[in-house]
This record gives sequence, C-alpha cells and structure tokens, in this order.
Amino acid sequence: MIQKQKTMKKNTKVSAKEDELLKLDAKYCSWGDTVHYSDKPNIFERAEGAYLYDREGIEFLDLQMWYSAVNFGYKNRRLNEALKRQIDEMPQLACQYLHKEKILLAAKIAQRAEMTFEAQGRVHFNVGGSQAVEDSLKVVRNHTRKNLVFAFMGGYHGRTLAASAITSSYRYREKFGHFSDRALFVPYPYCFRCMYEKKRESCDLYCLMQFEKLFETEYYAILNKKNNECEFGAFYVESVQGTGGYIIPPAEYFSGLKEILDRYKILLIDDEIQMGFCRTGKFWGIEHFNVVPDVIVFGKALTNGLNPISGIWAKEKLISPQVFPPGSTHSTFSANPLGTAIGLETMKLIEDSDFAVSVPRKGEYFLAQLRKLRKKYPQIGDVDGLGLALRMEICQKDGFTPNRELTDAIANIGLSGNLNTGGKKRGLILDIGGYYKNVFTLAPSLFIEEGEIDLAVELFEEALKKGIAQTA
Repeated sequence: MIQKQKTMKKNTKVSAKEDELLKLDAKYCSWGDTVHYSDKPNIFERAEGAYLYDREGIEFLDLQMWYSAVNFGYKNRRLNEALKRQIDEMPQLACQYLHKEKILLAAKIAQRAEMTFEAQGRVHFNVGGSQAVEDSLKVVRNHTRKNLVFAFMGGYHGRTLAASAITSSYRYREKFGHFSDRALFVPYPYCFRCMYEKKRESCDLYCLMQFEKLFETEYYAILNKKNNECEFGAFYVESVQGTGGYIIPPAEYFSGLKEILDRYKILLIDDEIQMGFCRTGKFWGIEHFNVVPDVIVFGKALTNGLNPISGIWAKEKLISPQVFPPGSTHSTFSANPLGTAIGLETMKLIEDSDFAVSVPRKGEYFLAQLRKLRKKYPQIGDVDGLGLALRMEICQKDGFTPNRELTDAIANIGLSGNLNTGGKKRGLILDIGGYYKNVFTLAPSLFIEEGEIDLAVELFEEALKKGIAQTA
C-alpha cells in the first residue's frame, strides 16, 4: 500500500510537469508540423530497440519507427558509436571541402546501384527528403528542358514548394503547392479500391492501358504529334506507395510503365525515401519490379534518424560534371561529416546483415498473423505486405467501406498507454495513411523478433476490440 502511494505521487508529479510542458508548447511552438494532429500529444523520454518510453516509464511498441527512418532500431549501438567517433574526430566541415566519409558513402551507394541495375551513376547529397526531391527536379529539368512531370494519385514526395506540387493530396498543396501546374496525376494501381472498378485477376492492367491512351492523340495535350515529343520530362513513382497506404502494385506494372516511358523519352524517377534501405527485403524497393530507374531519391533510414542525410543517385548522362557542373544545386549542411559517417556505417551494417533473408521471413510471419486477425474481425479489410512494409485497411463491417472513426480510435487507444496485454501496462505506436485515412501503415524495426510481432498483434487486437466498443 505504501509503495502504491509512492508510485501515485510520482505519477502525479510527472503529470504536472507534462502539463507545464504542454502549456509551453501551446504558447511557443509552431503548430505547423504534424505534432498536433493529436489533441494531446505524447511526450516521450527514452527510446531503445523497437520501443519508446514515456515520462512514466510506460513501454510503447513502435510499429512505424519514425516513418521508416529508424529501420535499424532506436539507440542502435553500432550506429551511435559511429556518430560518437565522428564527433570526436571531425564533427563539422563546410560542404565545399571533401572528407573521406562523403566519398566512401557515395561510392558504396553508386557501386550498389551499378551492381543492381548495371548502370553507372553518381550520388549527390542533401539533408531532407523534400530537398532531395527538389534536387531531382533540377536534374530532370536540366536534362529534358521540361517543367511538367507525371506523378501518382496518392503519392507523397514532400512539403517544400516544388515537392508538394508533385504530391497529389490537396491538403498538402492547398496553401503552398499551387504555384505551378507542374504535375499530371495518374491513378496508382490500387487494386483493392480500383479507380476503374476492375478486378485484378481479370483487368489485364487496365489502368496502365488508360495511361498509354494519353499518347494516342494530341488532343490529350500530352504529345506533340508533329515531332512525337512529349511535353512531360519525368514520371515520379514510389515502388510501394508510402503515405498513400503502403499500396503494393502488381508485379508486372512498373515494367509495363517503363516500356511506355522509354518510348517517349520520359525519365523514371524512383522515390525510395520510405522504402529504401531494406524495408522491403531488398536494398531498394524498386528492385522487386524488374525496371531500371533513371534517378533514385533516398533519405530517412540512411542515418537511422541520426543527423539526417538524403540524396539522389542519377545515371551518368544526367549528372556527369559536363552536364551538372559545380553549383548546380547546394545546401549548407549537405554531406555533413556526422551524417556521412553514420550513413557509411549503415551501409556496412547492411553488408554484414542478412536482411535479404530475415526481412521477407519476418514480413511473411507478421502478414500471416494479420490475416488471422482479418478472419476474426470483418472491420479489417485489405491486408498486404512486402517485406516489413505492411498495411491494414480498417473498414465498416462490410470489409470495404472506409472507417476513419474506428482507425482514429484504435490509434488513440494505442497512444494512451493503457493496453494491458501480458499483464503489463503498454502502449502501441501506429501510423495512419491511405486515401481515406483508414490504413495502418506498419514499418517496424528490421530487427524485430517473432515474439515482438506476436506482442504487436496482441496489442493491436486489444486496441481494436476497445475501438469497436467505443465507436459502436
């Protein structure tokens, strides 16, 4: 009893301090980021492995890992040590000078791409994913002399001005993204909710045929029939659509798309910011689809969330010094020594690991457990996955009509830290995506164990049951 009273006093003090912090946040912090999607944001104190810990010490199993930026687990000792070594050796250097980590990291990424795609190219670094997308747009415009690009409905490429202009969500573009009519948005092959109401087993990639028809006549304003030249310079794709809901296209879709693009000299730009670095079981997600991109954009997990580095890999003809000379693009903190040192260690970690085997195996196990849940609960619609990029659509009892209310309820119950699976108070970190904001996009640590997958499914089922009761 005395011990319980001491714990209650401690929790009350923690809560009081948390309320004070939230008041300061409400007064002094911009709400322009995504923190205040939640009515009462969580304040976390510690992170380790696949878990976050709040100020009361409650353990939250994280199934989104900072939007797939922390693929290799929180507080990864090997990557943290690389950061510490670099801080003591050379923590800062203006990006107008060279250091060995930048050169070696660029070489490793370029050599990996050359081995995978049999194409020579170069790497240019930046800081955030949106900035790397901007750099890729410069490469496209410089090579093609065209401003227009194709992009997918449901695609997400960032929130800087140009990146938001090729992101289809009106919510991201309504205030700042309409500075140009840069993109034509094409339906993504979202087979569970086909734009054309077709069935995958009989559609013969009808959506791809509709895209091809845009080139048949000049009256679609895509192709100049006099010289057979397209007005569009590139097509921006995500191999697995991230914020759109971890949608996995049919295996042959991208090869068919690339054939059309090559016919009209349109570049294929592969945004790997969420799927890159082994999330799908392969180094790049696009490797699953038998195509060679002209440019790859990467970021997030390259530094496991430590001192971020992003960048692009582009084919030699697009980025050689003769066509993309010094000063073509620049960022003060691009290729900074801390980020490149961690990125280099990340590449070595990948080389030393068996992700090509372990990630598909864990993904198949996780997917099997989710499919068992779907059989028990009609509110779970589509369940799919590629490696450890997994999706669950939450629906009405018909298994199809989107149910955003239940999705929000489940996520908030997880964030409350009041789940009791296994006799211990826990929380669950989930990320919501999808066109109707009814999809849980699961991106756990690549080092997650089967026991933790079982725990994740148990916690999710508890939150689902409570959510169903709450929204009934």
